[in-house]
Amino acid sequence: MKAPYALLALFAGTACHPPVAPSGQPQPAAYVVSGPEEGMRAPAFTLEGATRDGPLSAPFDLALQRGRVTVIAFYPKDFTSGCTAEFQTFRDRGATLFGEGVTVVGISIDSVDSHVRFAQSIGHPYILLADMDQRVAKLYGSAGDGYDRRTVYVIGKDGKVAFRNLRFGALDPKAYEDLQNAVAAAR
Repeated sequence: MKAPYALLALFAGTACHPPVAPSGQPQPAAYVVSGPEEGMRAPAFTLEGATRDGPLSAPFDLALQRGRVTVIAFYPKDFTSGCTAEFQTFRDRGATLFGEGVTVVGISIDSVDSHVRFAQSIGHPYILLADMDQRVAKLYGSAGDGYDRRTVYVIGKDGKVAFRNLRFGALDPKAYEDLQNAVAAAR
């Protein structure tokens, strides 16, 4: 079995922009990132959430998704440029990326009310979950300094991680291609 930790060079700072040194160059920072690896059982969680139609009537429970492929997309913050681009791509390419019978959830530190406004503003058809204390993000190695890092997991029908991308590129077509292939393989 692989070691449960990986050292990744990621940008620290604001939700979608790296900090800049006086020289004008981005300042990379190293983080030790842990989270479930492919083949491991996905950590269980329950969170409040919303869709563009309003708050969910009951908390989202990952355990209830057993038997379905589930995509979990951690992201920094509602209404930011990179996050908006990511979820607009999910919206526009959802039929191709995910297909029928796949549960797609986004998770950030934002409140349920913020999620409703964000989903309505971009016509986002999927579930957005509120993890304001980053409890779930920590389980998945996605917690940053005050926001979630952009990571994506595909959970198979058996409840195990089928795919993970700990540096999902919201503007990278290859990231979406890899996600599409992972979802297809998990089906």
